[in-house]
Amino acid sequence: FFHAQDGIRDPLWSRGLGDVYKRQVQRSVEDQAMVDKETQNLKLYQFYACPFCVKTRRAIKRLNLKIETLNAQVGGEFRGELELGGGKIQVPCLKIEGSGEAIWTYESNDIIKYLYERFQ
Repeated sequence: FFHAQDGIRDPLWSRGLGDVYKRQVQRSVEDQAMVDKETQNLKLYQFYACPFCVKTRRAIKRLNLKIETLNAQVGGEFRGELELGGGKIQVPCLKIEGSGEAIWTYESNDIIKYLYERFQ
């Protein structure tokens, strides 16, 4: 079954956001500190109520990642930054900084796939 509520496939019906916390990745203190350091180079441009952004944020929560979320809505202070750097206003967008350059990844499924491959 696919539950849009939490964006995962699960044979059991989702019971809401509480399920996200029950399935949250658990790491040792040392491993979590290392992951936290790695996520300092990631930023998620998003709209608060966008369903694809919600899906992406829940995956971030499930993976126990500390990724800064930036408001790109009309009037949001990061909208211009998203358009200038990423080339378009589309959310969610994950900005991956490193080696003096930035990679702008769009599409919730692509972002979630990247995060799971890198941090699970």
